[in-house]
Amino acid sequence: MRARLHLLAIAFVISNAVVCGAAEDVSHVVERGTLRWGGDASGGGPYIYQGPENKLVGFEYELVNYLARQIGLKPEYVNWEWENLPQILNLGKIDVVLNGFEWSAERGQLWASTIPYYVYTLQLMTRVNDTSIKSWDDLRAPPGQPRKRVGVLQGAASERYLETRFGDSIELKKYPEITSVMGLVEQGQLDATVQDAPSVTYYGKDFPGLRVVGEPAAPGYYVAYLRPGDDKLRTDLNAAILKAMADGTLQRIYEKYGVWNEEQKRLPEVAESWPPAGAASSESSRWANMPHYVSLLLRAAWTTIKLSFLSMPLAIAIGLVVAICRLYGPWWIRVPCEAYVELLRGTPLLLQLFVIYYVLPQLTGVTLPEFWAGVLGLAINYSAYEAENYRAGLLAIPRGQMEAALSLGMSTWTALRRVVVPQAVRIVIPPVTNDFIALFKDTSVCSMIAVTELTGMYRFLFQSHPSLMLEFGVLTALLYLLMSYPLSLVARRLETRMKKCP
Repeated sequence: MRARLHLLAIAFVISNAVVCGAAEDVSHVVERGTLRWGGDASGGGPYIYQGPENKLVGFEYELVNYLARQIGLKPEYVNWEWENLPQILNLGKIDVVLNGFEWSAERGQLWASTIPYYVYTLQLMTRVNDTSIKSWDDLRAPPGQPRKRVGVLQGAASERYLETRFGDSIELKKYPEITSVMGLVEQGQLDATVQDAPSVTYYGKDFPGLRVVGEPAAPGYYVAYLRPGDDKLRTDLNAAILKAMADGTLQRIYEKYGVWNEEQKRLPEVAESWPPAGAASSESSRWANMPHYVSLLLRAAWTTIKLSFLSMPLAIAIGLVVAICRLYGPWWIRVPCEAYVELLRGTPLLLQLFVIYYVLPQLTGVTLPEFWAGVLGLAINYSAYEAENYRAGLLAIPRGQMEAALSLGMSTWTALRRVVVPQAVRIVIPPVTNDFIALFKDTSVCSMIAVTELTGMYRFLFQSHPSLMLEFGVLTALLYLLMSYPLSLVARRLETRMKKCP
């Protein structure tokens, strides 16, 4: 086996010499003396993560260190958000992306890829006490029964696999973190999850309430991506990967992190005929699917509209009550209302959503569906800003008007309802409209709790089809504009009508 691998390594070196004439000069990497490689440590183990003494470890981290040494460079790790790593590769901020990126024909056309350094499979996990799921086919619920709720890591191969194999027969939920998904399955908020085998191996022991069911499915390959034209660097990396296969370094690293298995023995064979036959995808097929992509964006836009139009009225109602209580309530109401506003304005919306969806169910035992948790989170967050808008509007009404209303025999609350508040509402129309438009964009935060709104769908599409990133971006921007501009026109018309009122 090792002799065969050495021959493969020699073949790559020879091919390097052939390609070198046309290859782009990578002298900038050599002169720098470092190999800048991109990863995302927040993705966790066993890929790249914080180990003992706060040092980065992981099988990919050790692999890159080995590869860099083999080509005479010093590794320089650059941490970046996982889904944007290919984009910063294009910007020239890094030389290589190596962090659990699956190979696909479309990515292979946009970036140069090395030979595979890992063969992954997908594994299905469910609760130990859930006997309704014993195989992959059990994810399809019998007629008349609710669909199974299956959670995946957003943008991962498992998402695309489930979309393709099960379509609408399951309720697919997408989350940004692996451990969050596993926790939701263990708590009973989801029926199952599908993860890459290395993640199951590493995190599975932390979730004793979960078990693996069914056979591993959909094998694929992790590869490193480089900029097109960096052929010299790619060939050097390929030779180093083959050397790691031949001298047992790859197996040693993978065994250290518990991710070595029988599948990895196929790597030399796969490398011989890399890339896979029929890898090239036709340009026409991608454009032929554009109507489907547009329909997905439209459905996601409808979710954005529902989130906005349900949460904003609630935010306005809560904000108005809080503003009145702060200005006209007794001290024991004013103080909590002031604390409410400052707490919500001083903490991120993302954190508030996290508490509502992940933490409160553990404390109260009450679980909200993702969509309604998103509505509640947006409404509560924006109520603090609306409270300040209405407080400013109420303070803008001359005190003489309240005093005149009281002198006519009205109670304080009647004077507020019939004299002061209507005028304040008219004053605050512009800032409330601005907040409403801003809310359309902030709904994107709800993708953290598996609500696929417009931005979440855009991210999914460009992850799956990076060559259409610009087209998807333009479509998404147009949809946001179509949603927010009519609202601006309505608000402007409303302001004009209000000014004409006595």
